[in-house]
Formats: sequence, C-alpha cells, structure tokens
Amino acid sequence: MKKFITTAALSFMVMSASIAQTNWKLDGSHSKLGFSVTHMMVSETEGKFKVYEGTVASKTDMDFTDAKINFSADVNSINTEDEKRDGHLKSPDFFDAEKFPKITFVSKSMKPNAKLGKTAYVLTGDLTMHGVTKTVSFTAIGASQTVKDPYGNIKNGFKVFGTINRKDFGLSWNAALEAGGVAVSEAVKLDLNIELNKA
Repeated sequence: MKKFITTAALSFMVMSASIAQTNWKLDGSHSKLGFSVTHMMVSETEGKFKVYEGTVASKTDMDFTDAKINFSADVNSINTEDEKRDGHLKSPDFFDAEKFPKITFVSKSMKPNAKLGKTAYVLTGDLTMHGVTKTVSFTAIGASQTVKDPYGNIKNGFKVFGTINRKDFGLSWNAALEAGGVAVSEAVKLDLNIELNKA
C-alpha cells in the first residue's frame, strides 16, 4: 500500500510538472498594436489601436512553444492621426465598428523558428475581424531574457510582425486612381510590440 501511494504521488508530481505553466498579462501601457498600408501607390500610412488586452500562458518564463494566447482589440480605438480618416475606417466601408466592435486572435500553435534566432517563433492562430475568422501566421521574436522592473514585476516581450490581406476579411473598399492602381493596398502590414507582465 505504501509503495502504491508513493508511486501515485510521483505520478501526480510528474503530471503536474507537465501541465505547469507561466501566466502573463499584456501590459497595454508599454505595448503597441500598429499597422500600415500603402497609400496612393507611393507611400505608407500608419495607424494603431489604442485599446486592447490579452493573456498568454507559456510553458516556462522563456519557453513559449505552443503558448496559449487570447487577444482582443477595440475597433473604435483605431488612430491614424486623422479624425476624418478614422471615422471612415470605423464606418461600414471598412471595419463597421458598430456591428463588429472587436478584433480577436486566439492562438493555435507557436513553433520555434531556429533560422531567425533562439527566441523566434512562427505564431499561428485564428484572427477574427469584421465578422470573418481566418487562420493566419506571424513571426514572433522574443526577448533574450526576462527582467524585473522597479516595482517587482517580471517582464518579457515580443515583436510580432506579418502581413494579412484585408479583403480576406471583407474590408474591400477602394478607389481606382486615374493613372492606374488603387488608393489603398489590400495588403496590411502588422507591427506589434508586446510587453508582458508575469501574473
């Protein structure tokens, strides 16, 4: 009986270790959710979402393989430094913020990418925008180590980048140019700086 109890205890410890995880919360005051599109075929227009939140569960402080990520952004917080343009982006021509107020991302996998470095990953998940959900992949480059801030918070961070096609999500408005081409590119570059607080 004693042997059985000891074996069961060891099995429980091994199982607990296998499911142990580190929980993180996105630090909105030190992160950025940015994007850019090509404008008039000659330049880039940049923007960002100012209100967003997210949680991450990783294997350890530094191992984010197959981390569980849940993220959402408030469409009404879009900011391109132009009030008229922001209003147009919130309208049914684009995001239709009244009907679809949130953009969400839920991870499906996060695999190491040794070609880009020891802390690089291919992040894949379901992105929902404008009522449409598509599986997308991004590159995520992590910090080389965790740090402790002056308030005792353990910090980690990622730079996440990639490109999506806005038409895949039903954001298809455009205007043809007289000389050829269109006013706004279909391709949208995403550029995220994510700082995490350990829970």
